[in-house]
Amino acid sequence: MECCRRATPGTLLLFLAFLLLSSRTARSEEDQDGLWDAWGPWSECSRTCGGGASYSLRRCLSSKSCEGRNIRYRTCSNVDCPPEAGDFRAQQCSAHNDVKHHGQFYEWLPVSNDPDNPCSLKCQAKGTALVVELAPKVLDGTRCYTESLDMCISGLCQIVGCDHQLGSTVKEDNCGVCNGDGSTCRLVRGQYKSQLSATKLDDTVVAVPLGSRHIRLVLKGPDHLYLETKSLQGAKGENSLSSTGTFLVDNSSVDFQKFPDKEILRMAGPLTADFIVKIRNSGSADSTVQFIFYQPIIHRWRETDFFPCSATCGGGYQLTSAECYDLRSNRVVADQYCHYYPENIKPKPKLQECNLDPCPASDGYKQIMPYDLYHPLPRWEATPWTACSSSCGGGIQSRAVSCVEEDIQGHVTSVEEWKCMYTPKMPIAQPCNIFDCPKWLAQEWSPCTVTCGHGLRYRVVLCIDHRGMHTGGCSPKTKPHIKEECIIPTPCYKPKEKLPVEAKLPWFKQAQELEEGAAVSEEPSFIPEAWSACTVTCGVGTQVRIVRCQVLLSFSQSVADLPVDECEGPKPASQRACYAGPCSGEIPEFNPDETEGLFGGLQDFDELYDWEYEGFTKCSESCGGGVQEAVVSCLNKQTREPADENLCVTSRRPPQLLKSCNLDPCPARGSVDSAWTACKVLG
Repeated sequence: MECCRRATPGTLLLFLAFLLLSSRTARSEEDQDGLWDAWGPWSECSRTCGGGASYSLRRCLSSKSCEGRNIRYRTCSNVDCPPEAGDFRAQQCSAHNDVKHHGQFYEWLPVSNDPDNPCSLKCQAKGTALVVELAPKVLDGTRCYTESLDMCISGLCQIVGCDHQLGSTVKEDNCGVCNGDGSTCRLVRGQYKSQLSATKLDDTVVAVPLGSRHIRLVLKGPDHLYLETKSLQGAKGENSLSSTGTFLVDNSSVDFQKFPDKEILRMAGPLTADFIVKIRNSGSADSTVQFIFYQPIIHRWRETDFFPCSATCGGGYQLTSAECYDLRSNRVVADQYCHYYPENIKPKPKLQECNLDPCPASDGYKQIMPYDLYHPLPRWEATPWTACSSSCGGGIQSRAVSCVEEDIQGHVTSVEEWKCMYTPKMPIAQPCNIFDCPKWLAQEWSPCTVTCGHGLRYRVVLCIDHRGMHTGGCSPKTKPHIKEECIIPTPCYKPKEKLPVEAKLPWFKQAQELEEGAAVSEEPSFIPEAWSACTVTCGVGTQVRIVRCQVLLSFSQSVADLPVDECEGPKPASQRACYAGPCSGEIPEFNPDETEGLFGGLQDFDELYDWEYEGFTKCSESCGGGVQEAVVSCLNKQTREPADENLCVTSRRPPQLLKSCNLDPCPARGSVDSAWTACKVLG
């Protein structure tokens, strides 16, 4: 106020003018349309379908120019065109077919997605490389790009959101829902490896259901992809995808690229049918297919209306429930379909009170049937339920229901059913024992009984009822096995053990204990496995074994197989002879030539036959001192049976062994007349 008192009249006038101008500026910012006339009516839509444009005009009321635009646009006719209508840009090109270009008629095809000027009408003469701009602007409502809702208006590309509003940036989610949160579909991704053979020439890779979007499959390998389709009406089709290109399969666009070593399949969707992608065998090598797509959730829970009240008066309650609904067929299906999608959460039932009015004093019987208190109304009477048709898993039990009448004396007789129709008839059948049947439940496997090689493992298998209790009633035919073989990848090896001759083990036990053992080391070495059983049950046969070149990988403590030439030194024998005892109690004849051909010489028989002392011969004298010679026999060391001497190596025959015997003096032979004279030595 102090400044105002000192101000001159001119200064005050300028200050008031400034305040007036400021207030006008503020009003113009708040209402910029104040100088404009009202907007005029909307024009006719530039298209009848497929998304067009409409405009509205307004007039400037000021003598000077108004800020802002005198024209505004909006989208219209945002409904899909029928399939026979064709592409809007293609229609504009074909309109020039009857106009000569440089003295010649052409059939013009659209050139889309021009990055420099997407809103000019560029067309290509069919069958030639000639591209001509036939008009500087396409008609309003023409799409700027084939894969976008953006449209050309007055020659300029305008942004259009999925809500079909100009200038909107709202986009569809992966499920195709405008401004959605992606909850109406689920991402499916996976990999398929071919398991084809001469008897199985094709196989299913993946089923892509109707409505799926953004499908992409990549096959690597020599096999080929092809499509099978099935519409909602049940019509089936097939496309072999023999060459690169874009195809229309069941009204769905399919982009297919074929390379020498791979194939790529793309479908933007939404699919108009169920597509089954299959693979056809055309080479010996295996193929892999990687796939990814968004699958619509076609089954959803929906809440039901409230069920009827539990009482007609006096206060009751009523509940809602949830049912699984098929969005494609618009019908209710079994709950299991909704359980398939983990995204689906079943709504909990709601409860509310109902029919709270008090019940009338009268029971209403007088108004229904003209009976008095001494003559009761006819009533439904039921026999007991029959036994359930199944002990578990859901069965049926039934009963007979009839209308009966009771007289004053208490005698009950059957009457016509219409007399009982004032009350609902009791059900004559009902489900029973709907709980699950007992089933086998297998526990975890025990550890393997060995730390190397082959062993066994065990598990407990119980018969469990629907309450989780151990019970009986499970079928023995379906019982899972309680033991099975297991293999520990660490090889087992034993050191060679020298057995005393006195042990005289059976030949098969002896063969196991005499195995030459070898431990796998970090240096490549030959590792033999156990000998197989003898190829015969009597006589001379063969045994074989596998000998591998192996090395111990220290960083993983695992054993790896190597080529044979990686191991140094002689490779242990993989075949040897075996003798399974005499056939029919006879000693087999020996043919050195046959043995040499079959078993590679006598060295294999060193393990089977050897010389042994078996007692002594009879003493040469009965008294006075005699001599006994040790008996040498050729024996089979496994069976301890005598064998032909030709089977034992001659050079290893033990030396002759003699011992004295019967050293006691002989008794006198009888009386002697005189003693013998001394011996004379002659010459």
